Amino acid sequence: MKAIRRFTVRTVLPERLAALEELATNLRWSWHEPTRQLFAGIEPSVWDEIGHDPIGLLGAVSPARLAELADDAAFVERADSLLAELHAYLREPRWYQGLENAPASLAYFSPEFGIAAALPQYSGGLGILAGDHLKSASDLGVPIIGVGLFYRAGYFRQAISRDGWQQESYPVLDPDGLPLRVLRHPDGRAAMVTLALPDGKALYARIWQLNVGRIPLLLLDTDIPENDDDLRGVTDRLYGGAGEHRLLQELLLGIGGVRAIGIYTELTSTPVPLVFHTNEGHAGFLGLERISDLIGAGLSFAEALQVVRSGTVFTTHTPVPAGIDRFEAPMVERYFSTELLPGVDAADVLALGIEAHEGGDPEMFNMAVMGLRLGQRANGVSILHGEVSRGMFGPLWPGFDNADVPITSVTNGVHAPTWTDPLLLELANSKLGTRDTTSADWRSEAVTDGDLWGVRGAMRAQLVTDARRRVTDAWQEQNPGVQAPDWYNDLLDPNVLTIGFARRVPTYKRLTLMLHDEDRLRALLLHPERPIQIVIAGKSHPADDEGKRLIQRLIEFASEPELRNRIVFLPNYDIAMARLLYPGTDVWLNNPLRPLEACGTSGMKAALNGSLNLSILDGWWAEFYDEENGWAIPSSDATDPAERDRLEAESLYDLIEHQVAPRFYDRGDDGVPTRWVQAIRHTLATLSPELSADRMVREYVNRLYLPAAEAHAEITASSYQPARELAAWKARVTAAWPSVSVTHVESGGVDTVPQVGDTLHLRAHVALGTLTPDDVLVEVVYGRARGEDELLDIQRAPLELETHDLGAAATFGGDMTLARAGSFGYNVRVVPRHPLLASSAELGLIAVME
Repeated sequence: MKAIRRFTVRTVLPERLAALEELATNLRWSWHEPTRQLFAGIEPSVWDEIGHDPIGLLGAVSPARLAELADDAAFVERADSLLAELHAYLREPRWYQGLENAPASLAYFSPEFGIAAALPQYSGGLGILAGDHLKSASDLGVPIIGVGLFYRAGYFRQAISRDGWQQESYPVLDPDGLPLRVLRHPDGRAAMVTLALPDGKALYARIWQLNVGRIPLLLLDTDIPENDDDLRGVTDRLYGGAGEHRLLQELLLGIGGVRAIGIYTELTSTPVPLVFHTNEGHAGFLGLERISDLIGAGLSFAEALQVVRSGTVFTTHTPVPAGIDRFEAPMVERYFSTELLPGVDAADVLALGIEAHEGGDPEMFNMAVMGLRLGQRANGVSILHGEVSRGMFGPLWPGFDNADVPITSVTNGVHAPTWTDPLLLELANSKLGTRDTTSADWRSEAVTDGDLWGVRGAMRAQLVTDARRRVTDAWQEQNPGVQAPDWYNDLLDPNVLTIGFARRVPTYKRLTLMLHDEDRLRALLLHPERPIQIVIAGKSHPADDEGKRLIQRLIEFASEPELRNRIVFLPNYDIAMARLLYPGTDVWLNNPLRPLEACGTSGMKAALNGSLNLSILDGWWAEFYDEENGWAIPSSDATDPAERDRLEAESLYDLIEHQVAPRFYDRGDDGVPTRWVQAIRHTLATLSPELSADRMVREYVNRLYLPAAEAHAEITASSYQPARELAAWKARVTAAWPSVSVTHVESGGVDTVPQVGDTLHLRAHVALGTLTPDDVLVEVVYGRARGEDELLDIQRAPLELETHDLGAAATFGGDMTLARAGSFGYNVRVVPRHPLLASSAELGLIAVME
């Protein structure tokens, strides 16, 4: 019989165990191993059964056991000591506090956050990245306020039917059983945000607060009595529904999120954020709420836009247009033709997101386009992804080369304390005297090859044990009362080369590339001397039947009796599984269609544990592969998809057969593969610091947050006077730009046969119309000339004003030294210039010599 209602009854702890309550409700336990060990020791079997959830553990432990612990002086002292350590961690100055002129508060918005398995508010890499961002921000002392939505059914729980088809279920979460608390006013009332909707309706959301170390995370929840039944379900599922349902979620995240921050900062006396970071376009409406507030303070829409842009950072994570949320323009117009945003006209909103650029659909409102127009600073999540993003969004800046498109890159990182296995942490601590594996000297002789190989073997054995347990649990769930097959006890082998592959299952990630030649793969799995085994996991979006078919095909292959001990698909990929899967694999496989992998952080997590990567040169691997930390699968340039897959699959098989497996099984007399361990040392020593989320967050702070804060301070000075002047200047320059042109370019100083070292004298005549020379930057653009006079390896140098008569063309001149031999070409361009612009391409205006 099913319960008609479910809720969680919190345990009442003995007074001497009061420390456990605070330790359990601050999510620092999710990455602080001593605290995790404290909870695990309370009741190890229950700790494993409830999925390493402290609050669930405290609710499941018997009163007798709690009383026993309360009488255990050593346990009480240990708990109190960890609480004192937590309090010191929350208060003490850290890296960020040593920076000058750093903003006292920042905001970070994301549609999902992957922090712990006990809080399933994530679907994949975007959410895990957001969780790691908050964790490292906490460790570094970066004063972020996180904002998201609380999904009552999370993403979904995955099961696999007998015929290999993915099945989804949506267990409803009880917030009382999670490390959450309702944000309340001093009189006890729950704090709420309200959004005006069409037809006189309103959407209400309460605010849940989590503590992620030093970081407050606010999650908005619409499942409350104040809402009509249809609106209570707005935050039902992560990425649930489409169209209007998704639009409501994103309106709540962006607009409601800014309002939630306003309430939180007022109630807690926290400084109001100066910089807002939008993690993907889902939260883009936050900029419109801030504009509305500024209009209420007396600014026009155009003036408020300058202020909001200055303090907004936009991160794009998708390398394909299909991954961007788009809404029909009339639907967006309907929602903004209300009292939703006082002072903001629907036409101004549409102008920010409509796909008016070449190749766009003027009937669609694009969240990434709006994000780029609302954020003065934008970035992709790897160097290659930055290049791809500049190409993908280049039409928003017509006339500019891709290199000039104002999108930079900050390569993702992963939170080392979360993703480094405790066995490796203990090795670093015992042999190298540190628990920071990212700074440990892994080349030190204090750690022997045998030490490293032993730990790697133990992590592999952990994975094998966990895989057997998971398939057994899945069997019993599908076949209640029926004993699991005996062969499950022999699933995988802790001594066999183990390859891991786990990620979401869209088609471009090519889950089944390994099956291109089934006989070849079968031979690798069953090799008599150098066998391999493969552990696979991943969820397909519920609406993606093609992705589900890929999973089904893989499971059918893996169910062959001779192979079923060598290749396994583990259902319900989540953080708990990942924490054992990444360390337990010897090789991490990634074979997306290049360049469609924005970053690919799963391989980073494996590398932090000494796993070697075997990957297409895409995402992060394209910039960090060095021939010693793994293997690169060559990318085919074949235009036929089937031929491309065939060539890349053959390369994959060849690498495993002739390089990966032989190195793994080439053992010395002591049973240690010296050459393999050498690569492990190199990977840990060179990649661990670079792949750390601490490095990533420092980059965001230094390259994006601090410049944004400075720009915000400049533009809001003197009661927003610079914002008013910039808005007026942009309007004037935009109106006058059709009259700007390069009318003539003269050159001299180079003989008939130019030679390296010659000086080229240039003079450009520029028609400025009603603009002044101070309004523009005139540059010579030069580089290697190839093909149809296309310039490569471009460099730029400014030309200085020589003459200007009002109403006539201005003359700009300068010299350029020919520094290298070979083909050479140049042109002259004119772009707007203003000290408050972050990029010369910001207005999308350019004039060049035709």
